[in-house]
Amino acid sequence: MKKPSNAFVMASWLALGAGMTGFLIGLWNSNMQLNEKGYYFTILMYGLFAAVSVQKCVRDRLEGIPVTDIYYGISWVSMLLTIVLLTIGLFNATLLPSEKGFYAFAFLLSVFGAITVQKNTRDAQASKSAEPGKTEF
Repeated sequence: MKKPSNAFVMASWLALGAGMTGFLIGLWNSNMQLNEKGYYFTILMYGLFAAVSVQKCVRDRLEGIPVTDIYYGISWVSMLLTIVLLTIGLFNATLLPSEKGFYAFAFLLSVFGAITVQKNTRDAQASKSAEPGKTEF
């Protein structure tokens, strides 16, 4: 297993940071009520967790690490649910179309960043344990 390149690691962290920062700054500066801001913040956090969980489940199964069907299913349902909830929220929001698009793409960039950061972290860890003379505790 090769360690991911520094450029890919940095691009992944940049995507995660840019997506989250943009989404959160947009929420902070919006004229939404506090409960609406909380809804979108929760969707973002839940979406990031679900994305990492899906990535881990898929990777575990590919590597022969046991993952229960229920956890695998819940991870996928959670990821899809965050997308559906964000879509419904934005569809019903009294925002300009450009603002709705901004939140949608910031969310998707954040999810992509979370998945790639998780992948890079796991690849780097696997490359360390594959090096001769290295033991993992």
